[in-house]
Order: sequence, then C-alpha cells, then structure tokens
Amino acid sequence: MRRRHRQAACLAAGALCLTGGVVFTRPAELTGVERLVRVYDYILDAQFDQADAELQRACGPAPREACDLLDATVTWWRIQLDPASPSLDEEFNASIEKAIASTEAWAARSPESAEAHFYVGAAYAARVQFRVLRNEKLAAARDGKRIKQALERALELDDDLDDAYFGLGMYQYYADVAPAAAKVLRFLLMLPGGNRTEGLARMLRARAHGRLLQGEADYQLQIIYLWYEHRIDQAVALLESLHDRYPGNPLFVAQLAEVQDTYRHDLSASLDTWRALLAAAREQRVSEPALAEIQARMGVARQLDVLYQTDHALEQLRDVIEARPARPHGALAAAYLALGEAEDRLGHRDAAIAAYRLAVSTAPMPDAQNVRERAAARLRRAPDPIRAEAYRLSLEGFRKLERSDIAGGQTMLARSLTLDPNDPVARYRYGRALLSRKEDAAALAEFEHAIRGARECPAPIAAAAYLEAARVHERLAHRDQAVTYYRIASTWFGGGSDTRAAANRALNRLRATR
Repeated sequence: MRRRHRQAACLAAGALCLTGGVVFTRPAELTGVERLVRVYDYILDAQFDQADAELQRACGPAPREACDLLDATVTWWRIQLDPASPSLDEEFNASIEKAIASTEAWAARSPESAEAHFYVGAAYAARVQFRVLRNEKLAAARDGKRIKQALERALELDDDLDDAYFGLGMYQYYADVAPAAAKVLRFLLMLPGGNRTEGLARMLRARAHGRLLQGEADYQLQIIYLWYEHRIDQAVALLESLHDRYPGNPLFVAQLAEVQDTYRHDLSASLDTWRALLAAAREQRVSEPALAEIQARMGVARQLDVLYQTDHALEQLRDVIEARPARPHGALAAAYLALGEAEDRLGHRDAAIAAYRLAVSTAPMPDAQNVRERAAARLRRAPDPIRAEAYRLSLEGFRKLERSDIAGGQTMLARSLTLDPNDPVARYRYGRALLSRKEDAAALAEFEHAIRGARECPAPIAAAAYLEAARVHERLAHRDQAVTYYRIASTWFGGGSDTRAAANRALNRLRATR
C-alpha cells in the first residue's frame, strides 16, 4: 500500500499522469459493451484466466481495438498485485504498444468517431499508470498530454460520453495539486493548468454515470481522498465497497489493512483485516492465494510486533521463510530482515545477525524495499541489551499471565520493570497481574503510570490502561474519575474496538444508575 501511495504522489509529481488502465465506455454507443463489462468485472475480481476466456468471446461483437486494450488491462492488474516485480513489464509493454497502435489507427481511419478517440485516450491511460509505477515521469507526462487531447476530442464529438470525464477530471485535479517542480514540467510541455474542484466533480460525474468505470473510479478516488482530500472515512468506504463487489481480489483487502494502520492508526483493526486476508488465502477464497498468504503473514507479523507480541510475529515470519516464496517480489529478504529485527528486540543478537546476513544475500534486484541497505545498517548497530532483556521479560511475563500463572508472570514483569521502569506496556501488564490478585490500589498505581506514558505505547494498550483504571476507580467509588477515564477509553484514537465497546457499556450503565 505504501508503494501505491508513492504511486499516487508520482501522479501529482508528474502533473500529467492520468487515469487508470481500463476501458472508458458509454453503453449506448460502444459495440459489444455487455461482453466488455463482463471482462472488466473479471479483471477487477482478479480472475484473470476467466477474463482472458471472456475476452475471446467478446471479440467479435466488440471492436478488435477494444479487445487489444482489455488484454493489456489484464496484465496491468496482474502487475498491481505484485507491483515491485518487473517480471510482467515486457509483456505489458508489448500489449499496450499494440493497443495504442491499433486505437490510433482506428482514430486515423475514422476521425469523426467519438468511440475511436475514446479508446485512444483509454490506451494511453493504461500506459500512464505503468510509467508512474516505474518512475518514468517525463514519459508519463507526455502520455498525459495525449490522453487529454484524445478525450477532449471524444467529448467534442459526443459530450454524453460520461466515462471520458474521468480522465479529464484526473488531469485537472492532479495538474492543480501538483508540486512546483511538476508544474515546471507541465510548463515545459506546454500543458494547461488544472482545477482541483472541477476535476473532482468531473471524476464523480463519471463514477456516477459511467458504464464501466465505477470500480476503477472508486480505486482512484480512494487514493485522492487519502492523499489530498483527507477524507479517510470515504476512502475506507470505497475500499470496503470494492472488496464487497470483487471479493476475489486480495489487493483491496491489503490496501484496507494499510489504511487502517497508516491513516486511522487502528492497529487492532488492521491486524484483524490482515488475519481475514490470511484466512481467505488459506481457504482459496481469493485469487493468487499463495501470494496473498505471504502478504497477509507479513502484515500480521508487522502489527503483532508493534503490539508488543513479537513472539507471535516470529511465528508468522518463520512460516514465510519456510515457504521460500518467489512472490511477492523480495518477500523472502523482507521476512529475513523483519526476523532479524524481532530477534534483536528480544535480545537474541546472534540470531538477529544471522537473519540480517540472509536478508542481504537474498535481497533481489531491484531492491524496492531497500532491504540490503537496511539490513547492513542493523548489522552495524546493536540494540541496547538491557532494554531488550526488559522487553523479553515483559513479554514472557505476559504470556504466563495468559496461562494463569499469576505468580510467575508477576515475577517476570517485576524483573522487567527493574531493568526498564518507564516502559508503559510493562506497567500495564504488571497492573493486570496485580488485578488478578485483587490488589486494586496497587494495580491502579501501575495503570496510572502506564497512562502517563500512553503516548509512547501502542494505542490499543493505552486505551486498555484507561479502561482498567476506570474500572478500578468505579470499584473504589471514584465515580467522576471513572467516568472521565471511560470516556477517554471510548474515544482514544486507535484504541481497540473491544475496548471502546466496553467503555461505552460502562458509561451507559453509570448514566442509568445516576
């Protein structure tokens, strides 16, 4: 997802990199449109074999040029499932060059055909996204100019081609929000400026009234909502809608998990989404299940580590390494790097060094995640062994509490706090141990300590500390303080859904007994 966000940034930086690799259509005018709709639905659902088969049936009623373009679109969406891999680049370039040549020839033969110019713009649009992904900004800008010309000509001939407004809207939007450097590029290419408001309105018109474009529009609009409009809820809604309509495509689930993490800072929700993708992959309910499983395990591992559950993160990483995946691109090296970081966090320096060396030796070219350099840096810099030991003791103590070994857990957590007394997560866990012994006052002191360090610990744990402290205050008849803490727990940014629900139930109960 972060790579795709960089792609959106490049769209702006290129100022001219326009819309997606799909066929823009108008149902009343395009020949064979119903069959093309079925092809496109298969593409968005990542059912690429079915899309190829349906494409063979579509070509006959549909123009050959449209089929050339959809053939390239299939390859483009395959690339998006593993965008760092160059393995399909040659295939895509060949297919899109064929599509551009055939649509350009059609427009030359039939200069008064809105449909022909429409497909010309769509063909260049397919290539733009690829060139943006591969950081070919100048080439993408040139394609953007050609898209604009072709779509404007199509609308001159038929201004009811609603889907064509999407490409023009994208041009206007990005040309307006582009940074200064990109605007210089636009000037050098003698391209007109943009209009953010009008551009967005045109995109929304195409989404509402276009025949084939809604899925692509939703996908592009969620990027715009995240990066430039700061409308996170709308972006999430679009991704959820895409997943509902196209459940076979793992891309939409993975991106939703990334948004929940990066934009909502909801680690618990992101972890749940990654776990849902993992289950779907293992049950063969998504396309490319092997690739999706590796992506999901890496996502689960990342979130577990952030949530101070590094031992469980290690389990996921070892499963990835055991699979020796060839896809996604660089996954094996990334797993070794994450494994080394996890081992270092637990104070296992020798194991970490071995993992970093394997990360270096298995890093691919191109090394899109910069694994080789990052692993080399960690080989040169060892973590603080005292903090690592404190972290290990805290985690092992927490696991003992989960197994109802209260005494063993409390002992380990106390040792952890001796080494690192300011760790708010260990304080919270120690408070939980004291609660198990019904030592409310002592537990409250630990929760209050964790709350003072709440900004330095994961949001779900900070919210849980407020919830547990509120419960103790309620038992001690400190009603006002309990209400205050319940309210904080119910609204803490990034707090877990279970914590929010429990806090709200408590607030409702206190209101009812007032």
